[in-house]
Amino acid sequence: MADNRGSTAAVLLAFVGGAALGAVAAVLLAPESGAESRERVRKYARRAEGELQNLAGRAGEVFEEVVGQGKEFVDAKKSAFQEAFEAGREAMRQERDRLRNGGSNGV
Repeated sequence: MADNRGSTAAVLLAFVGGAALGAVAAVLLAPESGAESRERVRKYARRAEGELQNLAGRAGEVFEEVVGQGKEFVDAKKSAFQEAFEAGREAMRQERDRLRNGGSNGV
């Protein structure tokens, strides 16, 4: 699920970047005065900045979620490993006790 969000963010970033390049090209090639072109570029830059800030915020949220999921995964595996280790230790103790008791009984 995190992979889908990451790829969505990448697609959105590519779209915004492409839109920015297209807008700059359109402004530079448009038959307007320099002042009008500069004002249009400023407006677009403000709008693009807001969109990039939103995208960066979303990317941060996704990153935090993925890190949280990673920590949960590690904790779950750590817990399972500890349980398996303790079960192995207990089995070893039981076998050692069985061999000691069996050895003294002549078995």
